[in-house]
Amino acid sequence: MKSLKRIGSVAMIGAVLTLAACGTGANNANSDSAEKQLQGQIKIDGSSTVYPIMEAVVEEYQMEQPKVKVSVASSGTGGGFKSFIAGETDFSNASRPIKDEEKEKLKQNGTDYTELRLAYDGLSVVVNKDNTWVDHLTIDELKKIWLEDGKTKKWSDIREGWPAEEIKMYSPGTDSGTFDYFDEIILDGKQINEKATLSEDDNVLVQGVTGDKNSIGYFGYAYYAENKEKLKVVPIDGGNGPVEPTNETVKSGEYAPLSRPLYTYVKNDSLEKEEVQNFVEFMIDNAADLSEDVGYVRLPDEEYKKDLEAIKAVK
Repeated sequence: MKSLKRIGSVAMIGAVLTLAACGTGANNANSDSAEKQLQGQIKIDGSSTVYPIMEAVVEEYQMEQPKVKVSVASSGTGGGFKSFIAGETDFSNASRPIKDEEKEKLKQNGTDYTELRLAYDGLSVVVNKDNTWVDHLTIDELKKIWLEDGKTKKWSDIREGWPAEEIKMYSPGTDSGTFDYFDEIILDGKQINEKATLSEDDNVLVQGVTGDKNSIGYFGYAYYAENKEKLKVVPIDGGNGPVEPTNETVKSGEYAPLSRPLYTYVKNDSLEKEEVQNFVEFMIDNAADLSEDVGYVRLPDEEYKKDLEAIKAVK
């Protein structure tokens, strides 16, 4: 999903690096740190929702710094924090803020970290493309569908006139920050319907919803945007009428209460490594454009400036 802007930027970067290589020794001595060829390894894990952003950042970064080996995994927000706490990663991507118990474990390990915000996401509720009856859902109707009550859920149980067909549900797994957010807003900490299919892989959820006319699922906005030809997004009525997730409604907060920020966390000790410092500055500089390239919504410029200031304060 590369935009022309990204392709043009890569071409420009290549031209700058070529000119720098042909310059005098004095010019080379004055080159920016971005042009200095670094080496090392950076390990990233966490949210599958944040994964497309970080994957795009890494792809662009390694065009500039091919000798820095950056690995990105997507074990879910909870799984990412487990690796982060165990000292196995430099960055932990998250689709929710870090929990108090995770903070405490990092504190016990003597691990300091910095929270960075990357983009906005609109948690998207989707149904099968052939679903002709769902025009919108209220928060209460979402609760009726997803909360376990010992009964088989049919569409006719949710709204009069809808088909008496069993609802097939697809949800992110319990290690996912998206599940945690849905749990907080919709489930209220109660048990999710035991018949729901859970997976940490959002592509599995997409396939599940596209494969059954009576299915419903939810995941990050980028996964809907990437598959919108195969899925039908459901406008959500949070109290002020049905609203569909779009860049505009997510950024304005109109798509409430299912809009949220996306995060990454970096260990302060890792920032002492030149390649990590270089990578995180590159990430902040490019997060706005690359987030929108992969289907999310950029933050206000002031937020990225705050991220950069937070990183510089660690030095």
